[in-house]
Amino acid sequence: MRPAHVLLAVLVAAVWGVNFVVIEVGLDHFPPLLFSALRFLVAALPAVFFVGPPKVAWKWIVGVGLVLGVAKFGLLFIGMDAGMPAGMSSLVLQIQAVFTALFAFVALGERPGRVRLSGMLIALAGIGVAAVDEGEAGPLTAFALLIGAAACWGASNVLTRKASPPDALNFMVWVSTVPVLPLLGLSLLFEGPTADLDALSSLDLQGVGIIVYVAWITTVFGFGAWGYLLRRHPASTVAPFSLLVPVFGMSAAGLVLDESVSTLGWCAAALLVVGVGLTSLAGVRRGGSGVRPGGSGAVTGSPAPGPGVRAAAPHPRTTASRTPSTASRPGAPR
Repeated sequence: MRPAHVLLAVLVAAVWGVNFVVIEVGLDHFPPLLFSALRFLVAALPAVFFVGPPKVAWKWIVGVGLVLGVAKFGLLFIGMDAGMPAGMSSLVLQIQAVFTALFAFVALGERPGRVRLSGMLIALAGIGVAAVDEGEAGPLTAFALLIGAAACWGASNVLTRKASPPDALNFMVWVSTVPVLPLLGLSLLFEGPTADLDALSSLDLQGVGIIVYVAWITTVFGFGAWGYLLRRHPASTVAPFSLLVPVFGMSAAGLVLDESVSTLGWCAAALLVVGVGLTSLAGVRRGGSGVRPGGSGAVTGSPAPGPGVRAAAPHPRTTASRTPSTASRPGAPR
């Protein structure tokens, strides 16, 4: 890769990692489901008028929009709001690579090779260590919600693989139109119109900046830049940079939110980074035809906010968390 492309890949990883801290702060301004709905609304508008018509069937756009936008981000934001720290959330969410490989085996017949299986076992061991650590430091319910979010992310990755969109940014913008109304409906039902109106009526410049960051910077810029890199380099060259996301996420959480990581937390981090790296970058076997390199035929997990696409599309991410020490917010589910 050219030095400029390396810097761009690192910048995208940094943007996606810092996103967890931004959302952590954003949860002081918005109930989680309303926050997620606003994220997708601003990501879709006005971009949807500039990216052209959808390039895949609507069934894939609606399917990914519901699984990724409503289920994954709904669970993620509620889990963060319920007490999951931002830095640890950026790490734990990367278990999506294991779920992606498992679902790809069931739905696509992609059999993981020995290296990928080893990576999955190492990553699962890391999740086990993280669960023990979280059980000592915070609510296990919030941790379980993050695991559920990672599973939904893995499912959306496989749906996106089936859709095979030729333009990742176009696909993500149209996917962003789907979750807005369901998330708003769920917010009105569970968070209440009073909490939503209070958040919107007290919107300030910081709140606007947070929405702009999570929607336009992490989604529009992040997806566009990641897709640009994947169109010019093999997925196996670009994908390792996604492992920097939890590095930036945990570092930013420590600097901005003063989050500390225990010895068990660092052990979990090491196991997860190694396991996710092996799971994401190792080859897969389809129907016994031998190991294939991680490229157009592999489902490659990425800690970015969104779906994984066959060799030419970015994985969105997003995401954030909620520290147990942060003051509670009116109207937010607990």
